[in-house]
Amino acid sequence: MPVLQASPKPEWLKIRPPGGEAYAQIKELVKSLKLHTVCEEARCPNLSECWGGGTATLMLMGDTCTRGCKFCHVKTGNPKGWLDADEPEKVAKALGVLKLKYVVLTSVDRDDLPDGGADHFSKTVEAIKKAAPETIVEILIPDFLENEEALKRVAFCGAEVIAHNLETVERLTKKVRDGRCDYRMSLAVLDKIKKLNPKVFTKSSLMLGLGETPSEVLCSMDDLRAVSVDVLTLGQYLRPTDWHLPVHEFIHPTVFKELEDAGMKKGFLCVPSGPLVRSSYRAGEKFLEGLIRAGKKLEA
Repeated sequence: MPVLQASPKPEWLKIRPPGGEAYAQIKELVKSLKLHTVCEEARCPNLSECWGGGTATLMLMGDTCTRGCKFCHVKTGNPKGWLDADEPEKVAKALGVLKLKYVVLTSVDRDDLPDGGADHFSKTVEAIKKAAPETIVEILIPDFLENEEALKRVAFCGAEVIAHNLETVERLTKKVRDGRCDYRMSLAVLDKIKKLNPKVFTKSSLMLGLGETPSEVLCSMDDLRAVSVDVLTLGQYLRPTDWHLPVHEFIHPTVFKELEDAGMKKGFLCVPSGPLVRSSYRAGEKFLEGLIRAGKKLEA
C-alpha cells in the first residue's frame, strides 16, 4: 500500500473553519453549562463539520486526564477525586435543548477514582434516557483498568453503543499510549462488554500514520473481530503540538478505501475510513442509528 511522506501536509487534509447557526448554538450551550467537549479539548479536525451539522461529543468528568498519551492534546494531571455531581443532569438538560437524535459521550481517564468513573458515566446515560428516551447514546469509555464491576455498570447503563479505542497497532502501543494502557487489555475490555451485554454494538478506532505497517493494521482488524467488535473507524493521526509524536506518514485516501474494503470483508458492520475520520464520526453514527432504530421497530 503506498504512503506519502509527512511533509508537507497534503491537499486532502484541508479543514474548513467552523461557523454556522448550529455551531454557534452548541458553543454557547457548552460554555453556559460549563461542559467539556472532546471536539475542543482534543482539537478534532471535524469540529466544524460536526458542530455545523448539530452534533457534538461531550467529554465527562472534567478536562484533566490522569494519563498522558503521546498523541492526545487533553491535559494531564490529578483531579484528586473531584467530580461535578450535577454533570449528568447538566448533560441531559443540554441534550433536551439541542434535541439530538444521536449523542456520543466520552471522558478523560480517571484513575484517581475507585471505579474509574464508571458510575458517573452510567448516571449520565440514565439521566439522558430519562429526559430524552428516543436519543440514541454511544459511550466511548476508558479501560477502567479492566475492573469487572465498572465494566458491568456501563454495560447495562442503557447506552446502545459502547466504544473503546485500540488507538494503534500492538507494536506501537507503548510508544503511542500511556504506560498504563495495554493493547491486550483494551481487547479484553471490548470482549467483556460484548459478553456481558450482547445486545450492545461495540466499536473501536485506529489512528494511521504513526509508523504501522499494512499487515499490522489487518492483524488489529482480526484481533477486534475475534472479540466481536461491530464497527471500526480508521483515521489519519495529526500532531496536535510539537511536544506530541510526529506524523510518520500521511496515508492516501485510496489506501483508506482499501482498508475499509478489507475491514468489511472481515465482517465489520461498518468501517468509516478516511484521513479526517475520528472515533466519533457522523458517517458511522448515521449507520448505527439506522440499525438501532430499525431493530427497535422490529421489536415493537
